[in-house]
Parts: sequence; structure tokens; C-alpha cells
Amino acid sequence: MLDYIYLHGFASSPKSAKARDIGDRFTQIQTRLKIPDLNAGDFSQLTITRQLAQVAAEFSNDSTPVTLIGSSLGGLTAAHLGQKNLQVQRLVLLAPAFGFLSHWLPKLGDEEVQRWQQEKYIMVYHYGEQRSLSLNYDFVIDAAQYQEKLLQHPIPTLILHGKKDEVIPVEASRDFARSRPWVQLIELDSDHALGNVMEEIWQAIRLFCQLP
Repeated sequence: MLDYIYLHGFASSPKSAKARDIGDRFTQIQTRLKIPDLNAGDFSQLTITRQLAQVAAEFSNDSTPVTLIGSSLGGLTAAHLGQKNLQVQRLVLLAPAFGFLSHWLPKLGDEEVQRWQQEKYIMVYHYGEQRSLSLNYDFVIDAAQYQEKLLQHPIPTLILHGKKDEVIPVEASRDFARSRPWVQLIELDSDHALGNVMEEIWQAIRLFCQLP
């Protein structure tokens, strides 16, 4: 037996296009895929630490091997879970959010970030809810401790990243893969959403995970 768990991205949900597409394909091959809601009913208190605990709680109690498929911030979370938990034996990372804060905070601007720090909350557009929701500044403090340099556990990893990614540049995945021989990087002709290459992604996942 194997556990397969899909981790959606930041300000997203289990109903995202990628989650639904991959979920449907797992259903077609009669293989169970868990897709937890990482918003956990309270997006305002989201942290990577909370996501790590929530996903780890989805693991079977025994030593059942786990394959994590993570998108964007879910990919970053998956990578850190693989570092900490020996049950995780394979990672599939879709446009993983390596260097997330260094890409995201500059887009907000210094003044906005300072205001967020002072006022504790900022409004963030949530794609899953299709409306703006508040997010505590603790998210930033917590995320700062999850550095890529800590990810040194040689776990078989497949990264799929769009060459036209406007959110997390493909260079972030290139840098990550360069010094880690256990990582395979496939670059795709797509953007951060990867919506036009889902068939290619599925075939790569199938091969990598040896799915039927």
C-alpha cells in the first residue's frame, strides 16, 4: 500500500483546477488521492508549520510509504515534510514556491509589508474563495525559517516547472536541482498555473510514481 496526498497552493483550495484534474486522473486509475484543505477553516492563521502538522496527520499510522504531490506553496511544504518525515518516500513538486517570501514580498512593496507588520493583518485575494481574506503577519515570520538550504535529504524528487512562470521563476527550481542529484527537473512551456500542460504533467507523474 502507498499513500498519495496532494497539497494545493497558497490562497487556493482542493477545488483548484490542478487539484481537480489530478484527483480525477487518480480516480480513473482507481488509486486513492487525499486532498486536504490546507486553509483548515481559518486562512487568517495560515502558516507553513500548521500545514506541515496538518498533512503529517493524514499519514497512515503505520510505516506506509507516502508520495506527496505539492503545488506552489504546497510543493514547498511537501519538500520540508520529506526532509522531516521518513514515511515520505517520493515528492512531485509542481512549480514549487522555493524562495517564496523573496518573490512575493517585493511585489507587495516595502510600505505595505511594514503596514502589515504593524497592523498584524493584510487582505489577500484568495482564489479558492474568490474574495479577499485577512492573513496574519505570523505567516511571514513562520515562513522565514523554511529555507531551501535545509532540504538535503536525498529523497527521489520530480519537479515540473513552467519556463514562463511569473510567480516563482523557473530559476528557483533550477538552482534547487543543480546541487541535488536526486532531483529531476522537467521544464514545461507554461506559466505558474500549468493549465495547458496537465496531460504532460500526468504522464510524468505516472512514470515517476510507477502508476498503472
